[in-house]
Amino acid sequence: MAEPRPPLSSRVGVAPAPVLPEHPDVARWRPAAPGDLDELLAFHADVASADHPNWVESRDELLETFELSHIDPVRDTLLAFADDGRILASGSAVVPPGQETLVRSIVSGSVRPEARGRGIGRRLLEWELARAREQLSASEKTLPGWIMAYAEERAPDAQALLSRAGLELRRHFFTLEREVAQPVDLGPDDGAYAIVPWSAEWTESARLARNAAFVDHWGSQSTGRERWARFVGGEQFAPSLSFLAVAPIDGRSEVVGFVLALRNEQDWAGQGFSSSYVQLVGVVRSWRGRGMARRLLARHLDACRSVGLEKATLDVDAENPTGALGLYTGLGFEIAHSHRSYVLEY
Repeated sequence: MAEPRPPLSSRVGVAPAPVLPEHPDVARWRPAAPGDLDELLAFHADVASADHPNWVESRDELLETFELSHIDPVRDTLLAFADDGRILASGSAVVPPGQETLVRSIVSGSVRPEARGRGIGRRLLEWELARAREQLSASEKTLPGWIMAYAEERAPDAQALLSRAGLELRRHFFTLEREVAQPVDLGPDDGAYAIVPWSAEWTESARLARNAAFVDHWGSQSTGRERWARFVGGEQFAPSLSFLAVAPIDGRSEVVGFVLALRNEQDWAGQGFSSSYVQLVGVVRSWRGRGMARRLLARHLDACRSVGLEKATLDVDAENPTGALGLYTGLGFEIAHSHRSYVLEY
């Protein structure tokens, strides 16, 4: 029998609180605050134009930092300011509450394009990693501990920075696009489930289905009620483009599959087309192999076409164990962009 894994607190060891970085081009370092939202939106728009013009952070997404209970913006975020008050860099280290098989600190940081190449990003990442180690060292769980980060393939400097800091490239993810004009051949329907439009009455059943469907996905942990309520109640969530597969289980109807989509209109200029973004596609394991995901996506594409959108977009793990990449490419989705996940493991 394998020896039990020691708790994270002993594996990580003593992890002092991070100290504010120093850099000659930064007039001030401090945590993010709600009053920074407008400048943060401008900052992220500049970053998007350089690294990922096909998507940009929304106000609703930035507000999560100040409204989700598991994030402490005073301790988990850091901004670098120029003399004129403009944000030069923004970083965070956040530990999500779902921790069934893994404790993750997800670090994220960006530097304004005109301030790059000066070492600001290196100083910011050092602070993020110190905060992440402090977070993991506070856990008494014996689960694996990961410090995770993502980098766009179009941002090679960010990839190099993460590698030099000791994080290992673990996974590739693809952004896929498909024109919605061409319908999908559905194939046979076994009649064991019904596909219905999104309705708030299915909120909790859909959350449970999401957690069950993603339990075998790399790095995935459960989504709690608070985060889920923000997602399905968010300004970008598109109920009219979202569909559920519902089936009778133990005498009651439950969600067993889903396609949940966003309508991110602020992304359209950078993309060059109007689109939906499919945030989540999933089928509960015992219901796979019935063509359910194909049918759900077909309903989504039909809905996109009916409201005049040009394309549907989504992201997928290149090594998804359910064969999702093959499903999507078989439906006519094509790879447009990619990004990478890096991990430092304890």
